[in-house]
Amino acid sequence: MTLTETNAELDTRPPSRQGVFARVAGFAHRRRWIVLILWVAVLGGVWTAASLTGDDYRNDFALPGTESQRAADLLTEHGAARAGDTVEIVLHREGGLRDPGAQQRVRAMLGEVAGLPRVGQVRSPYDGAGALSADGTIGFATVVLEVPSEEMPKADTQRILDTAQKAEGDGLRAELGGDAARLLAEGGTGAAEGAGLLAALVILVLMFGTVIAAGLPIVIALFAVGSTVGMIILASHVFTIAGWTPPTMTLVGLGVGIDYALLVFARYRAELVRGATPEQATVNAMDAAGRSVFFAGCTVILALLGLVALGLGSLQGMALSVALTVLVTMLAALTLLPALLGVFGDRFARQFTRRAERRRAKGRPAEGTTWRRLAAAVQRRPLVALLTAAVLLGALVLPALSMRLGFSDAGSDAPDTTSRQAYDLLSKGFGPGFNGPLLVVTDTPNPAATQTLNATPGVRSATDPMPTPDGRAATILVFPSSAPQDEATSDLVDTLRDDVLPGLSAKTGARYLVGGATAAAEDYSAKVAERLPLFMAIVVGLSLLLLMAVFRSILIPLKAALLNLLSIGAALGAMTLVFQDGWFGVESGPIEAYLPVMVFAIVFGLSMDYEIFLISRIQEEWARSKDPSHAVREGLAHTGSVITAAAAIMIVIFGAFMLSPQRLLQQTGFGMAVAIFVDAVVIRCLIVPAAMELMGRRAWWLPAPLARLLPRLELERH
Repeated sequence: MTLTETNAELDTRPPSRQGVFARVAGFAHRRRWIVLILWVAVLGGVWTAASLTGDDYRNDFALPGTESQRAADLLTEHGAARAGDTVEIVLHREGGLRDPGAQQRVRAMLGEVAGLPRVGQVRSPYDGAGALSADGTIGFATVVLEVPSEEMPKADTQRILDTAQKAEGDGLRAELGGDAARLLAEGGTGAAEGAGLLAALVILVLMFGTVIAAGLPIVIALFAVGSTVGMIILASHVFTIAGWTPPTMTLVGLGVGIDYALLVFARYRAELVRGATPEQATVNAMDAAGRSVFFAGCTVILALLGLVALGLGSLQGMALSVALTVLVTMLAALTLLPALLGVFGDRFARQFTRRAERRRAKGRPAEGTTWRRLAAAVQRRPLVALLTAAVLLGALVLPALSMRLGFSDAGSDAPDTTSRQAYDLLSKGFGPGFNGPLLVVTDTPNPAATQTLNATPGVRSATDPMPTPDGRAATILVFPSSAPQDEATSDLVDTLRDDVLPGLSAKTGARYLVGGATAAAEDYSAKVAERLPLFMAIVVGLSLLLLMAVFRSILIPLKAALLNLLSIGAALGAMTLVFQDGWFGVESGPIEAYLPVMVFAIVFGLSMDYEIFLISRIQEEWARSKDPSHAVREGLAHTGSVITAAAAIMIVIFGAFMLSPQRLLQQTGFGMAVAIFVDAVVIRCLIVPAAMELMGRRAWWLPAPLARLLPRLELERH
């Protein structure tokens, strides 16, 4: 079957010669109610099972081969493994906390807290040294929990906060700090998802002119995402899946689901307008656009599976979960959508035909005219368009070179949250490094270590060695002079590991390891940076091979890879400006350590979607006319509106996650929204037409030896 087959030839060929996508579409269209019942049964069955079992999300913080992991292993070996975490009740009173009346109120409140659920022990600020600031106005009580912070129910943490704040009055103020307290500010993503879907529906109604037609892509996305999230809830009992995975799955699944359904539906509408019957239009659309959906989905899945090469537990679970989401979304677009088109086909045929007739009667230009003119304008000055766009994007990429990776702490929380209030009070009373002490673990307790650490520049104070339960190891808390997220703290970790502690080991013969949350964040960032080249090589290499096989070209895949890297770099640069440098009033802090690779994998795959959508249509026109300039104009004319609409939907869905209270989701949504905007508007509409014009016929060149090695994958059948 060649690319130049006409629609009539496709409609009349025997079913045995039709492609698999056409046969699947024909079956789903004819057996529409069976397909719909099966999808409803899958969704209902999965969620029934998920509701009965509940989820078992858990993070995997293990970092094999890193110093912070060796420190944690040493503590476990000597009986000091983590059991329960702590939260701090931070107290502030301008008149001083040593006042007898204030002491009485605080002690009574702490007695109530000690009797609350999941509270193991409460240490009063008056019973130990170092729990009151030098001026006595700020202090903290340590509440030892019976469970790790992530397993502490929000309701129980809220009881601690409410009990503490009942003691307020007479100038006394109480806030709650610690990881469990930070979870109080986290909410669901329902508002973000709802806002994104509403905006997507508006765009689709404007595009198709009917609510039912606009609703079909959203229905596809909801079925796919709903089914996959239920599967992941069940899988969380067997595999390690982090708690932040479902929102990420939802973010990607909604965008991709609407995207894929929109591509097929736009082709379906074009077939109806050309006079095809609803069933013929469904088969034709799926045999053409369905192939693009399949290969586009494969590129996203390949990019996500590249994250497995990083060997980081939480990222691996996220990658597999989102890849499953894309796979189910792709299956829904290829099976559920044809069934729904079978249900509403006659109505759509009447509506779209009448709309096209009214458009012609009013003398409006044919759809795609604006995009055809844009392509022609770019082709007149291709080098100018290419260089201008590249310079603009290059300027946006530059900030990414100064990106600092880490993990946000309470210092990045919203100013009105209790965790942020507690963080600021502790920083004011005890120094900025108090919120993120370094944990030095040694197998030989020695008081000389404290003296050496206290003499190190950048160290505010260091505690005496605290023996482990078996007495054969010890820990030293080192409080930096700088905040946990400051670059100076990262430099201090390097100084201790490279200079101070090796010298101390040489003198005492003891082993010293720097651990704790702050050091672990440094190790995580280093591990990601170390394995990033392998990850990029796998993702880019596999994508290049797939595109070479699909388009029978070597220049087009290379161009696609370079432009995708450019859009990702622009997104990372924008994230750096907003979240690290604090543009537009956003709380500044490091970029989450795993976000660059996660955004790279997801955006690289999604960018390939638009590449395949556009280039496949250009390839179709090239096969018909053998005129490279004409092929580019017609390719953009037929896909420009669809790509722009799909991108707009993705942008509003991703951008809506900026409404989430979780900084991770804010950064993810913003970064991917910027990347999609750059890719769909600047790259696909300006750089790609310019580059294709400059390459001309050479764009479709493939060396003969490589052509023999690569399998021939047929993208379009007509």
